[in-house]
Amino acid sequence: MIEINNLCKSFGSLEVLKDISLTIQTGEIYGLVGRSGAGKSTLLRCINGLEPYQSGSLKIDGTEIKDLSKKQGRELRKGIGMIFQQFSLIERRSVYKNVALPMKCWKYDKATIDKRVRELLELVDISDKINDRPSTLSGGQKQRVAIARALALDSHILLCDEATSALDPKTTQSVLRLLREINQKLGLTIIVVTHQMEVVREVCNTISILENGKIAAAGGVREVFLQKPQALMTLLGKESHHYDLPGEVVSFFLP
Repeated sequence: MIEINNLCKSFGSLEVLKDISLTIQTGEIYGLVGRSGAGKSTLLRCINGLEPYQSGSLKIDGTEIKDLSKKQGRELRKGIGMIFQQFSLIERRSVYKNVALPMKCWKYDKATIDKRVRELLELVDISDKINDRPSTLSGGQKQRVAIARALALDSHILLCDEATSALDPKTTQSVLRLLREINQKLGLTIIVVTHQMEVVREVCNTISILENGKIAAAGGVREVFLQKPQALMTLLGKESHHYDLPGEVVSFFLP
């Protein structure tokens, strides 16, 4: 479980996160939604310990992140995988070597690395590309490799920072299905940072909408869409939208 209470984060005089409080249950797919500059990615970096916070509390499984030593922080990040919009793969290395890299850095033995890499590539359904280089892969295939690499150290939390923004709609659907499958098979907690409402609808259980560093709306995806808070309407923009939710279609007609 991830528990965040009254979290504040500043860069100099610029206050980026303002009194953030939320709880993410173990095994949940949680969406952090908002426009660019809302504070989503900064909050994600606080969760994995890459950014310190000035005040408030952020606990993972009861452990306060800001109280960790450098060594303890490194151990924490070992259990938190992360995938990005631009994949961040090493082009000169094969798919196998990209997935193996985190384990090599932690000095796993060769037999363990080989077994784990092959298991993960099977999990993300890309075993046939094991010896290929990233430059030969499609965007969806690259993201599958990135997901496999993020899980290499038996991560129990997966952070997704705009991970589908560079993909076409069909490929996005494929990657989202994979994330749901991984969540169900491994009991993985997944936190999705996105501005795409289709991603929220398809994969998230619960969301928080951030505006100017604050949580402007939060709750189950179904409840938030049905309530139509101003934060959601602002995020959707001046268009008509139809969203299929279990049992009904929610329509938005904005001025």
